[in-house]
Amino acid sequence: MYPSTSQFTIPDILSICPLKDDSNPWYKEAAAESRAWVNSYNIFTDRKRAFFIQGSNELLCSHVYCYAGYEQFRTTCDFVNLLFVVDEISDDQNGADARATGQVFANAMKYPDWDDGSILAKMTKEFRERFVRLAGPNTVRRFAALSEEYTECVAQEAELRERGEVLSLDEFIPLRRNNSAVLLCYSLVEYILGIDLPDDVFEDKDFAGAYWAAADFVCWSNDVYSYDMEQSRGLTGNNVVTVLMQERGLTLQEASEYVGWECQAQMQEYLDAKSRLSSSDRLSKNALRYIDALGSWMVGNLVWSFETTRYFGADHLRVKETRVVYLRPSDRILDAVSYDSDSSDCGSDSEY
Repeated sequence: MYPSTSQFTIPDILSICPLKDDSNPWYKEAAAESRAWVNSYNIFTDRKRAFFIQGSNELLCSHVYCYAGYEQFRTTCDFVNLLFVVDEISDDQNGADARATGQVFANAMKYPDWDDGSILAKMTKEFRERFVRLAGPNTVRRFAALSEEYTECVAQEAELRERGEVLSLDEFIPLRRNNSAVLLCYSLVEYILGIDLPDDVFEDKDFAGAYWAAADFVCWSNDVYSYDMEQSRGLTGNNVVTVLMQERGLTLQEASEYVGWECQAQMQEYLDAKSRLSSSDRLSKNALRYIDALGSWMVGNLVWSFETTRYFGADHLRVKETRVVYLRPSDRILDAVSYDSDSSDCGSDSEY
């Protein structure tokens, strides 16, 4: 679905977020090392490399993992950059090829001895080696399971795109939680903090309430911020703005406002659940530290979205001030990104 307007106003989500933003002191050093690690594989064409650089993935990590030590922070940069590679490879693949690409990532993440000889497998295995060195067994197990769920949902996204199908809101929400990779990014919090929560903590009503509110807040705010970039690339199906327009017959502006109201409700649910946890002694301090750290993701993602040119291009500062987004023309013919593999599992080179 494409809008019949040339502009819309994004909701003022920053004003409803009382959480404090910060940046990681190791940002410059670790970011340069992580970017050099990705570029050493030479998987991007010049145009895609420029898109990778302007995306400022490491700057996102600086905000959302502001409390991480150097080694942990470098690992988070590597992971978010690795996700960028997976996402860019699968964005224009059909369902079968996207599933095969995702399976390479999931297998390399789950099985230390698995290797199909591909660049993606090598990158994932290098990340995994650093991750498991400090992560606890519960964290590693949950991370592997979330990796499989992520790759399955990325494949489902590709199948929906292939069919031109847009899900209902109830169907879309669980898919978006997983294909956004936000749950995987949240799982890194335990690794950073040096904690290893038991599974039953995630089943606690208030812990789960704060956890899912934080996840949905990031997904919904990201969708309204990224809508213009995605519509210019013909990739609007995996976006809550499109879902709302189609299911509820809303205009682009009405859908944007709806996202703002939902983000406000999600923020309040997170704060209320966090308050209830803080006044109770049924969970450990480590559980509270984890929930508190999710707040850095919520506010950090907002701040980063206006610091980078990823979503709003050269207009990012103007959009932050005015909140008015002028829709860009379609730019679906993009350069190819090369992906070398000796295995047929991952299909051929992808084009964007």
